[in-house]
Amino acid sequence: MQTDAAPGWVRNVAWYVLLTGLAAAVLFPIWMTIVRALSNPITWSFDRGQPPYPVDIEWDVFGRAFDEASFGRQLAVSATVTLIIVIGQMVTSVLAAYAFAFVDFPFKRTMFAVTMATLMLPIEVTLVANSRTIRELDWTNSFEGLTVPFLASALGIFLVRQGFLAVPRDLRDAAALDGYGHLRFLWRVAIPITRPVIAAFVVLSFLAAWNSYLWPRAITDDSDWNTIQIGLRAVANSTADQLNVGVAAALLAALPVLIVLVLFQRHIVRGLTAGAVKG
Repeated sequence: MQTDAAPGWVRNVAWYVLLTGLAAAVLFPIWMTIVRALSNPITWSFDRGQPPYPVDIEWDVFGRAFDEASFGRQLAVSATVTLIIVIGQMVTSVLAAYAFAFVDFPFKRTMFAVTMATLMLPIEVTLVANSRTIRELDWTNSFEGLTVPFLASALGIFLVRQGFLAVPRDLRDAAALDGYGHLRFLWRVAIPITRPVIAAFVVLSFLAAWNSYLWPRAITDDSDWNTIQIGLRAVANSTADQLNVGVAAALLAALPVLIVLVLFQRHIVRGLTAGAVKG
């Protein structure tokens, strides 16, 4: 008896072809960025008409980008600022989310609503007031000024709270019978269960802190406190025969982001799909 269904190997080949095409479409811009960084900009753009392969390769372009942009100092500043912000947001988000999820206190719903309302305020709305406060505290050109306004995150509180709400009530009751207090229950039960959600938020926090440009630009006026994003802006103003240096610098700045995404890939997928399947 004949059926119209295609053999299994045909479907597999079709899927592989489709996925290969999608992967090529996603990776092609990255490949062209690498080509543009390695190629001499004059030769590649004007003499060869921007071919999809490197020409007149300049292998030292990444070293030049690192030196000309003073990337050593800027990478250190960005890494320190990002680390402080990520740790601060993780701690405050977990503690606040636990309170909103498990602790009863007056005006709990109102405080949570006010906290979520801050998500509707972009940084541009509070930029002037916050930068004035930082200057009054004499925190310009300092790690305090770069990090303190971002040590708490309403988005983080919301995401972690949603993860905590998925903790079965039976576990909470069993922990209470075993004499677990709030901190012990948080550390031994709530955090391990919601680890994928917390890891996904850590990645989001890292991306936001690492890619921040407007705030560091507003409260620093000393080049020694430039973050990597401000350094990229300076390199982008290069002459025409040095445009590939700016592209190479952008690739160097994106490298830590790529490493974090690869390391946390499994946690990101689990965190974003947490609660999608019940069983």
